[in-house]
Amino acid sequence: MLAPAIAAVRLAVRTALAPFEGADATVLVALSGGADSLALAAAAAFEAPRLGIRAVSITVDHGLQAGSADVAARAAEQARALGMAEARVVRVDVGSEGGPEAAARDARRAALRAAALDTGAAGVLLGHTLDDQAETVLLGLARGAGAGSLAGMAPRRLDERGLAWLRPLLGLRRDDTGAFCAASGLDAWDDPHNVDDRFSRVRVRRAILPVLERELGPGVAEALARTAEQLREDNEAFADMIDEVIEDIVEHVEAGIAISVPALAANPPALRHRIIRHVAQSEFGVALTRRQTLEVARLVSDWRGQGPLDLPGFTAARTAGLVSLVARADDTPSADTTVEGTPA
Repeated sequence: MLAPAIAAVRLAVRTALAPFEGADATVLVALSGGADSLALAAAAAFEAPRLGIRAVSITVDHGLQAGSADVAARAAEQARALGMAEARVVRVDVGSEGGPEAAARDARRAALRAAALDTGAAGVLLGHTLDDQAETVLLGLARGAGAGSLAGMAPRRLDERGLAWLRPLLGLRRDDTGAFCAASGLDAWDDPHNVDDRFSRVRVRRAILPVLERELGPGVAEALARTAEQLREDNEAFADMIDEVIEDIVEHVEAGIAISVPALAANPPALRHRIIRHVAQSEFGVALTRRQTLEVARLVSDWRGQGPLDLPGFTAARTAGLVSLVARADDTPSADTTVEGTPA
């Protein structure tokens, strides 16, 4: 009889791969060698050929630990033994921007994108579980982030190139992937970084979530994951609303864009703030903090003749029934650049 954990992981992977069936597609499987990614790779190696899909594993060697090359080579060997069509290892240089966790994630994501382009892959499978989702939501709460961050990780997301980023295991727990590996006779790698309390995610995993489970009762992780799912649905609805109204309420001006004050005022604050953030991000590549967003919104809701706002990358001012966001003429950091806050 098939072990329940094997059945659950295979079903999750088969469901994620179903849109590619019959398309002569290639998918990449991000494989670190840990239990989550090893279970994902094993299930993909089993399910993909049955759907007419070519599965290729890619192991990213960050070079941050002694023996990392050996760990990566072993993961690739396991992938080949599982029946992967191809198993690749890519060595990356990890920078320092944003801290060690963010820098490693950025280097890994860039390597996966490059490999997808090289192989013509239609999708990349990532091994994040429900536990990872719960940790992501808690970290977002600690930062005071907005709903976009608290929505966590999407099970399927298309990037600007049309590449699908897939997380088939978001509905499963780490216990499930561990049980999959045990039932399959797979020897997973234990990453020392997963018990290193220097990393905020590790502290959430090893200290915060266990306390919440003990004090509030079981099911906290599942509740956090449900919260993320509900917020993601809300975000998608807001995004659709913005797409519907944005073209009617904005106009291009020299070196920037202008938004109709009456149109912004007619919308509830939640939508008004999202429109402002959307324009700032899409036009200037700037993620406004909550404080900065509210200051721009005051040009609509509480305008008393105040002058232009000096923001990172652009200025905002109200003139003739419009809020104009105009690119800054110089590269001098604005006063608000150093304002404490997190992107809302």
